[in-house]
Amino acid sequence: MNAPERFADEPVSPFLNAEHLAFRDMLRRFVATEIEPFAAQWDEAGEFPRELYLKAASIGLLQLGFPEEYGGVPCDRFMSMIAAQELARAGAGGISASLKSHTIGAPPIVYGGSDELKARVLPDILAGRKISALAITEPGGGSDVANLRTTARRDGDHYVVRGEKTFITSGMRADYYTVAVRTGGDGASGVSLLLIERDTPGFSRTPLKKMGWWASDTATLYFDDCRVPAGNLIGTENAGFKLIMKNFNSERLGLAAGCTGFARVCVEEAIAYARERKTFGKRLADHQVIRHKIVDMAQRVAATQAMLEMLIWRLEQGDNPVAEVCMCKNQATQTMAFCASEAVQIFGGAGFMRGPKVERIYREAKVNAIGGGTEEIMKDLASRQMGL
Repeated sequence: MNAPERFADEPVSPFLNAEHLAFRDMLRRFVATEIEPFAAQWDEAGEFPRELYLKAASIGLLQLGFPEEYGGVPCDRFMSMIAAQELARAGAGGISASLKSHTIGAPPIVYGGSDELKARVLPDILAGRKISALAITEPGGGSDVANLRTTARRDGDHYVVRGEKTFITSGMRADYYTVAVRTGGDGASGVSLLLIERDTPGFSRTPLKKMGWWASDTATLYFDDCRVPAGNLIGTENAGFKLIMKNFNSERLGLAAGCTGFARVCVEEAIAYARERKTFGKRLADHQVIRHKIVDMAQRVAATQAMLEMLIWRLEQGDNPVAEVCMCKNQATQTMAFCASEAVQIFGGAGFMRGPKVERIYREAKVNAIGGGTEEIMKDLASRQMGL
């Protein structure tokens, strides 16, 4: 097979070595053959085959960043960035979101789970045999995690869980749910994490319909006095808030990487369409206004990618620039929204029709500015980190 085509604005990064580039090329081929040809079909169907998890595991995608003793593949954050951006090439965020829901559901288990719990659940998740989801958001509150209401009352060797979660990615199909519950008093100091399994009596789910991410199943979860073994506690009781916050930073970085990848896809699709489509006797690309739109798009993608890579490098050096992580997420979500809008505009009526990548990406832009912490929350957190 020929080497995958490079993006027009894809310079050689000083942060990527031969191993990074080899992984990128391999994953690019995987996306081109196993995902992209079916993306529109799966989007319309509202799901993708469960077999895709097994295929993704067969190339090491699901294992990235997880401990080797559980079947993982330790790696740096640049590998995770590459994974997010190569999956974006299919232009179907719902597939990426559900296929990678374990990257937010499983890390708390790694950081806080008992040895028994980790050995029992992580190997199957990383091998693609089981699906992991994270359940934090509730109907009465999203980013206000410290005030969640779902309760877990200790009763002998079990916790009795009552409450609801909503907007949960992989909510219908997941086997393991990392659930934030209240085991103590008010505020962050009363929050714990529990692993709840899909066949737990009293646990039910209902699917949700969304603006975008159609191929990702999303659900509201109901816990009606579910009895959960005390051994499924992740970390120590009433200390789950720190695990949640630690998880958010990596989630936000992953969202930033994915959004930048989707924005770049919009640039590439707009260029290809502008070269082929003719109006008033010449190509769209021959109209100055179209060329300038594409330059504006490419400029924002290049700036966002540079910000992202520099931030990842700092994290790899042991720095913890929380404010910059927040700003990078916002920069990436805004870049994606801008590029998606401009790409649809360049496509004109064709961009309003279901099917093209730019149409799907346009529908999916807004969720990224909400999930993982809204743009407003990101700005407020960044300003507080800056001492304002």
